[in-house]
Amino acid sequence: MEKQVSSGLKTTFLIHAILATLFGLAYLLIPKKFGSFVNWPVMEPEAYRIIGAAILAFAASSWLAYSASAWEQVKIVVQMEITWTILGTLVLLYGIFFAGIPAFAWVNAIILVVFAVLFIVFYFRR
Repeated sequence: MEKQVSSGLKTTFLIHAILATLFGLAYLLIPKKFGSFVNWPVMEPEAYRIIGAAILAFAASSWLAYSASAWEQVKIVVQMEITWTILGTLVLLYGIFFAGIPAFAWVNAIILVVFAVLFIVFYFRR
């Protein structure tokens, strides 16, 4: 019998898809306005647009995983999310402590840490 995707993991995928869509669209469509809003100046908007496109791809993968029912269908997405959220957090923390990036980076770091913990917990509970 196939292991099913837990309701908690489905909820995590759904929330991730929504947040990633919001951030991805902001970076993709209005990088300079969004940067001004969070006090993070955007010098090269095309780099932010690429990041926005990547974040939208993460949103799409979470939406597809949310729609799946079997663990084997979502396992690789969970592994990718664990990798992304840990690496993203480390990069942001480095930037906060050593590169002087704006305080809004804490918001991104906290969001990534929360998702890292959730995806790790669900991965090992499978």
